[in-house]
Amino acid sequence: MNRSFQASDSKPKRLRVAAVQMIFAGSIEGNLEKIRRATLQAAEAGADAVLFPECATTGYACDFGALRPDTIRQALRSVAAIAASQGINLLVGSPIFAGQKLFNALAVFDRRGRLLHTYAKCQLVEADRRWFTPGDGLSLFSIDGVPATAILCHERRYPELVRLPVMAGARIVFHPNAGMDALPVSRAKRRGRDGIPVRAFENAIYYVFANSVGPQGGGKWSAGDSKIVAPDGSILQLADNRREQVIVETLTMSHATRKYALDSLDHPRFLAPHWRRIIPEMRRRALRVDRTFRNWLSLNTPA
Repeated sequence: MNRSFQASDSKPKRLRVAAVQMIFAGSIEGNLEKIRRATLQAAEAGADAVLFPECATTGYACDFGALRPDTIRQALRSVAAIAASQGINLLVGSPIFAGQKLFNALAVFDRRGRLLHTYAKCQLVEADRRWFTPGDGLSLFSIDGVPATAILCHERRYPELVRLPVMAGARIVFHPNAGMDALPVSRAKRRGRDGIPVRAFENAIYYVFANSVGPQGGGKWSAGDSKIVAPDGSILQLADNRREQVIVETLTMSHATRKYALDSLDHPRFLAPHWRRIIPEMRRRALRVDRTFRNWLSLNTPA
């Protein structure tokens, strides 16, 4: 089993989570300062884990072709140091290299600033494909003993990316996003009209969504609407579409039953053995992916 997915012997009954809605700065240094300040705010609100948007270290309007591996290493070392200084779990979207390849990824740091898990976006949009290599694994990890998974941005459209990890035990999906739409499209997504509550409901799990907000450059906009959704599809917290915010909610883990995903492991009977064969391979692949990024980034301990 992926060691980052091992739950503690006494599973927590509650987990307090935060989603950070960002207006990206014009530099990595500026984004790191925003990450630091938002982490302090979430920590003061008692959060155990804090989710930041896709490409939070660089912004999504970044010239990804100009990035250098050492620049990303140092940025993530800074994020690790923030996690360790506040004793809090941080989930931060960032471009990440592995060898010569660049991935659009989510890096998960534990309370000691150790790199716990890395998920690389596998379903890329056209803008991604110019720079990024698609990932080849699903996300499985644990936050303070609570099994979880993650998807990035566009991947909300691929239900199997959530369903399979939920079959394997995940009770929360973390979803970093960076909206890059024409303004009419951005407006159409506001007030939660984005399908996210459906994904929570159909899996009976919590859903934590952190988005960018406002003008993104090049005539593109992001709808904001960062949110935390309950397993019954109800919206527990919803940010607006104009400003930076940190939304926080306490999740009662017994409510995340995973019922419908578990039902699918039994019926229809002809599918059940295939699902059950996939789950061990999914765990092994998540372990290999984590090892690849951990070794390349040399982030077992904070700088």
